[in-house]
This record gives sequence, structure tokens and C-alpha cells, in this order.
Amino acid sequence: MPKSISKTPVVNNTLESEGKALATIWKGIVKGNFDNATKAEGFDTRLGKLMLALKAEGGDRIASARLKDCGIAGIDKRRRSEAMWFAANETACRDFIANSKKGFTSLTALQAAMKPKAPVKPKAEAPVEPKADDKSKVGLDSEADKPVVKVEADDIAVVVLDMMQEHNVSLEAFEKAFDAIKVILQDEDTNKTKAVA
Repeated sequence: MPKSISKTPVVNNTLESEGKALATIWKGIVKGNFDNATKAEGFDTRLGKLMLALKAEGGDRIASARLKDCGIAGIDKRRRSEAMWFAANETACRDFIANSKKGFTSLTALQAAMKPKAPVKPKAEAPVEPKADDKSKVGLDSEADKPVVKVEADDIAVVVLDMMQEHNVSLEAFEKAFDAIKVILQDEDTNKTKAVA
């Protein structure tokens, strides 16, 4: 009797057998089938869960030998990374997809859409003092047409606090660093005043 070929290999409950099953699917995967790939038993969901299980075994990285043991070393590393991200954030991703007006064709597009938007920071332009040997560029660049952006101290404080939170810097550490910089700036101002006098 002829053997029937199954599209989804039989999966045992070991990481190696799951990896080998995913490697077989990867060889015959149809690109652009995002809906099926992110279903509960879809390729990316299964791959992501396998990657999380391998990551949980310990270490900062999953060893290349371990990826080979599981048979998923041949799967593109970006695809493995995106699948692991999807599995780690599965609930949020599924909610985002459900609430989205447009569909997503890949995990890359989903990641980009879910990435938090950085707050718009006002740009402060420092005045440029012309040097004596600079040639006049009047008429070439219309600086008068550009609006001058004035930044208030409050705006700067908000940006600094956002950066402190983003980089996990404590208020005490910032105050120490800021005090040290103030001393340096005061010393420079004092030296400039002495040089002028």
C-alpha cells in the first residue's frame, strides 16, 4: 500500500521532534500565508514557542549546536527572532491584529506597527557665529524664512525625564552628574571672563 505524505509531520512532545517538524514545514512553506502562520498551531506560533522553550534552557543566547539539534538552524534567523517575539507577545499581538483596520502580511510589518512611537522632541538650534574667513552665503539659503524654534526650560526638563526613564537612570544619579557638569561650565565661564578682562 502506498504511503500517504502528510503536510504536517507527526509531532512528539520533545523540543527536537518539534524542531524537525518545523524544519520540514519551513522547506515547503508558502510565503505570504500570514493568517495561517500566526494561528494557534501555525508555523510562526509553534516556532516562537519552541524558541522560547530553548531560550528558557538558560544562557543569553541559544547555542548554534542546540538549534542544529532541534533542526531549526536552517530557518532564517530573522524569522526565528520574529516568531519568538510573536510568541512572547502573543496576546498583545492578537489584540492588535483584531483591532487593526488593515491586515498584516508579515511579522515584520506587525512589529513595526506595534512599535511605540517616539514622542516628537522640539529641536533647539544653536546660533552659529560666522567666522571672519567664511564667504557670504546671503541669498543662497533663506534663513529668514525658517521659523526660530524657542525651547523653554520646561520642555528640556520633560525630555530629560523621558530619557532618564528610558535608560533607567535614577534622579539621584542624574543630580550628581548634573552638578558635576554645572561646576565645569561655571569654571569655563570664569576662565572666559578672566580672559576678556
